[in-house]
Amino acid sequence: MSRVVIVTRLYPPEVGAGAFRLGALGRAVAREGSEVTVLTTRPPKHAPRTPDPTDVTIKRWPVLRDRGGNVRGYVQYASFDAPAAVRSLFTRYDVAVAESPPTTGLVVAIASWLKRKPFVYYAADVWTDGVASMGAARIVVSIMRFMERAVLRRAAATISVSDEVTERLVLLGADRDRVATVGNGIATDIFHPDVPTPDEDGTYFVYTGTMSEWQQPDIFVRAFASIAREYPHVRLKFFGQGAVEGALRDVADELVPGRVDFGGVVSPAESASWIKGAVGALVSIVPGIGYDFAKPTKTYAAAAVGTPVLFAGPNTGGALVRDADLGMSTEFTVEAVAAAMRTMLADEAQGIREAERKRRSTWARENVSLSAVAHRVAQVIAQVSSSRASRMDTASSLGTEDRNTAS
Repeated sequence: MSRVVIVTRLYPPEVGAGAFRLGALGRAVAREGSEVTVLTTRPPKHAPRTPDPTDVTIKRWPVLRDRGGNVRGYVQYASFDAPAAVRSLFTRYDVAVAESPPTTGLVVAIASWLKRKPFVYYAADVWTDGVASMGAARIVVSIMRFMERAVLRRAAATISVSDEVTERLVLLGADRDRVATVGNGIATDIFHPDVPTPDEDGTYFVYTGTMSEWQQPDIFVRAFASIAREYPHVRLKFFGQGAVEGALRDVADELVPGRVDFGGVVSPAESASWIKGAVGALVSIVPGIGYDFAKPTKTYAAAAVGTPVLFAGPNTGGALVRDADLGMSTEFTVEAVAAAMRTMLADEAQGIREAERKRRSTWARENVSLSAVAHRVAQVIAQVSSSRASRMDTASSLGTEDRNTAS
């Protein structure tokens, strides 16, 4: 039986795309017959209290979190990576899997080198691009590029979530032959069209998940403010948290006081419920700052529930919405978003949304099921493990032949 260790700062019951992705991976690898150990963090206080799975051994360690409960920032990352270096060295495994950021990847790369074991790097994002997009100092970008490139070059395999991410990884130094593009997904057993709607009769748009600089969801507040008087019965709802949440609340209080609700972090099931009851699910990516290649998981969550997406941002995310007919995509401008909101409200009045719900959810189940994505990653891990085993068998047989020849 192969032993696999997954090193990640995000794991259920913590809420977020990364936690969902790694949770599904742990289960998938265990189903493949491997012994799975997860080295992760103690969940934040606001995380849902759910029991750990019985088929995966989860070892948790305290970590520094910001005021929002996130492991986000150089000090917070270091508070996870430093103990993870020691924990990895004292954990028995045949293959290690490191989730980004590259600091964690580098820790696992060094531990695996010392233990003469292969590791797989799960690259859900290109961190060098992200750091540059936030205006970090040149030396910080250079250090991040050095670490990310070192991890990519030493990984036995790199997992990429899209063709666009793969191209960026190759440009950073990854060997294309060792990059597996598996796609991204959503937990369709949680996000599906049969989830109950919340006990609320009002009409609303909803934004769920991270509120960050590279999403700038205040564009939705500003767009809503421009149409709020036309639709006095409509509200805007935000669930989740992030670096710009405080600024977002200030904008809402200034432009549309009393019309924007902030519900904080909710469980995946609650998130699915709020998405189902919405006129539209709001998704954004700021164009031109290094994340134009992104396909946000928020889009998949809305599609799985069957609710139309209102995407504001670059062409990659917009093309996904248009090609699969998942809703509307617009330019990242207040005027374009406001026009899309009006169209969605008109469609809602005509009953168009419910007629399309089943088609969208079927597309999500067939194309972006997280369990299917996790299975593909598990297959890559199994190939890395079997390849190492074959090399060891070959070395062992060669050693036997040498001894027989000598005798």
